[in-house]
Amino acid sequence: MPVHDWRRVSAGTFHDFHSAWIIHLKETLNEGFLPEGYYALAEQHAGDIVPDVLTLQTHDAPEFVENSGAVAVAVRPPQVSRRVVASELSQYRLQRRTLAIRHSSGHRLVALVEIVSPANKDRPRSVRSFVDKVGSALANDCHVLVVDLFPSGAYDEDRLHGAIAFAIGCEEESDKPLTDDKPLTLSSYVAKELVEGYVEPLSVGDSLPDMPLFLTPDFYVNLPLEPTYAAAYRGVPSVWREVLEGRRDVP
Repeated sequence: MPVHDWRRVSAGTFHDFHSAWIIHLKETLNEGFLPEGYYALAEQHAGDIVPDVLTLQTHDAPEFVENSGAVAVAVRPPQVSRRVVASELSQYRLQRRTLAIRHSSGHRLVALVEIVSPANKDRPRSVRSFVDKVGSALANDCHVLVVDLFPSGAYDEDRLHGAIAFAIGCEEESDKPLTDDKPLTLSSYVAKELVEGYVEPLSVGDSLPDMPLFLTPDFYVNLPLEPTYAAAYRGVPSVWREVLEGRRDVP
């Protein structure tokens, strides 16, 4: 299924889809997709009544072994088109910019999946808050996958990925800049001494690839974005599907 232009519908319509997508991702991960000892939860932020982030947690997870479901980076590096790597100075910058509170439970948070909403980039403070959240997670050994299906705007001119990469001191390995013909961004960040990021730019009409979701700095699972997106899209009201598919004018 191709990615749609979600700017054609209201923020509330996307929020409803966003919430359904989180649930389908959670169900997929918990139906045997994750290695033993790992599980996913849909969580909500203060003041919200629907989930807006997917968390991966572990409780007494064993060491990864062959056929555990996790992929070793050394054996099969993530299949994305771009990679960013932190500079030696990035750790100092990250520690100064972030503050995190950790729960004392043995059910340790290991990864976040963030699906970006328009509200995450509607003003400078929103962008700053989102970037700080990602930086805080990485500083506390929590890997982060960001799914941004909205082009950059007035407050994230270099995309949210660009703002995140700058904040954590990451630099592109490629000499070729991201281009406007692929304005949407999938980015998976690895929490390690020098943060790494795996990036895939997209455009409206492209199919969503699987993206690496890291469980440790050395092992990841390929998150099935396209089938879960399609499952969530089936629940979008028909009037809004017609708008998204260009069969009806934007109200």
